[in-house]
Amino acid sequence: MDLQLSDRVALVVGGKGYIGRAVADRLRAEGSTVVVASRSAEDGDDSVSMDTASQESVDAGVAAVLARHGRIDVLVVTAAPSAQTLDPARKSDPEQVAEAIDGKALGFLRVANAVLPHQREAGSGRVVVVSGQNAYISGNITASLRNTAVNVIAKNLADDLAGSGVSVNVVNPGTVTDEPGSEVQRGAGGESSPQQIADLVAFLSSPLSALSGESISIAHRMLGSVVV
Repeated sequence: MDLQLSDRVALVVGGKGYIGRAVADRLRAEGSTVVVASRSAEDGDDSVSMDTASQESVDAGVAAVLARHGRIDVLVVTAAPSAQTLDPARKSDPEQVAEAIDGKALGFLRVANAVLPHQREAGSGRVVVVSGQNAYISGNITASLRNTAVNVIAKNLADDLAGSGVSVNVVNPGTVTDEPGSEVQRGAGGESSPQQIADLVAFLSSPLSALSGESISIAHRMLGSVVV
């Protein structure tokens, strides 16, 4: 299937990370011009320095991409502090919860707020953010809230943009691994690989996708969860 992504400009925030690299490679394979954004990236035609914790850095990075390429047709945000950086002993600590929400959910919001006005003006655009199936379960306030906040922000943005030609969607992985297994444990989501996630992101980035405002679980959605 031709996803009609050839010659489109895609900004992949977190594009040097585990999932982000796969997304960037997949979009390039579809013919897109991909710009990778991360804190460690050097400014160039295919990369831009961006710290999602700083609105100033985000605005400067987005402005640089627009100056070079004239538009951002696709925005994909995979950037977030690793779950391994969260201290389980502090799962209910308000300070850690606030930092986690800022690092993942508000980081996404900062980038979206910088890109969406340009997409709205163009009358078309695709935004995809990678969250996680921890949004569906309790047991760790930090992990739950940082993902739930991403999903809620994305839905609000999608609703604000309804009818504009711009879509906003969320991809929720469970465990991400190079070799996903087929078994699914109760209270857990199915495993998926970065490449499988990238395939879904590519479709959601395509003009062929009419979806907006959706939070889509990749692999099996949380086993035993009915309502979220």
